[in-house]
Amino acid sequence: MRIGTLKTDYAADEALFDTRLQKLLILLACAAAVLFPFVASPYWLFLACLCAINVASATGLNILTGYTGLVSLGQAAFMSVGAYTVAVLEIHVGTPFLLNLLVGGLLTALVGIGVGIPSLRVKGLYLAIATIAASVVLHFVFAHWPLTGGMQGLSMPPARLFGLALDQPFQLYWLVLPVTALMVLGAANLFRTRVGRAFIAIRDRDISAEVLGIPLLRYKLMSFAVSSFYAGLAGGLWAYFFRVVTPESFPLVNSIFYLAAIIVGGMGTILGGILGAVFMTMVPELLKFVAGLVTPFYPDALALLAPVRTIVFGALIVGFLIFEPHGLAEIWRRIRRFFHLWPFRT
Repeated sequence: MRIGTLKTDYAADEALFDTRLQKLLILLACAAAVLFPFVASPYWLFLACLCAINVASATGLNILTGYTGLVSLGQAAFMSVGAYTVAVLEIHVGTPFLLNLLVGGLLTALVGIGVGIPSLRVKGLYLAIATIAASVVLHFVFAHWPLTGGMQGLSMPPARLFGLALDQPFQLYWLVLPVTALMVLGAANLFRTRVGRAFIAIRDRDISAEVLGIPLLRYKLMSFAVSSFYAGLAGGLWAYFFRVVTPESFPLVNSIFYLAAIIVGGMGTILGGILGAVFMTMVPELLKFVAGLVTPFYPDALALLAPVRTIVFGALIVGFLIFEPHGLAEIWRRIRRFFHLWPFRT
């Protein structure tokens, strides 16, 4: 039962979309997502697919870092596990692409559990260093294991659905976007369960959570497994999207990118992972556009694009940590409150 915006039962309190406006916005977003590929150019479809892949991976990292409080700089390495698994299955086994994605996610989850074992004894900076060490080990394995093609990597055929090759942005859009939407919806529902609430309790005060009867090691490993599963699925989507997987496809800077995405978007919120990933994906495109405008006056502008992008990423992280630590999600909530309470002050 609900009276206006007052919630009077648990079902209303736990509802994902608790107002008619939210439901209407979701319906409009779904309609726009369905119509978008029919009116967009291949370039914008490419960016939409890339944004969706980054949203999937950032959501997984947000589960681990934003909701459980376990800092990781190994998200790109976990994505590489999923990408290589999908590539090997597609090339040597030929199983359906959905099964390949699922196996890639599950195998990555097992790797994540192994990496997460030290999380019971170390945390913060030490745990971040442990995940970097795991990234180095995985990079070495992929660069020297014959099955993964060494430094040359693997070139894989496109995914196929009912005999149709998904090799163009238009076709891939219908693979990437639904999978990402299901992953985001799953993450949102996860924190309505006892497992998700245990993650949050560990983040807020792990010693108190243990006193309350929450097994820290079990739930920390579970968080690593879920986060890595998301990274593995995102890596598998990345492999089908680009169809070339090499050890250099997932460098450490990509892990920093995903950490920056959840910081800029807002850690500990599903919306933050979405906004941050889309924003950080579009920043290089904005810089490229600005560089194109400056090129007639400064011919070397495009050559400076890579270092400038790194500087901008760092500046965004520092700026949001100082001026808006809750990220873009908090800015969006503030705008919503303004219109909800207008003409009164918040």
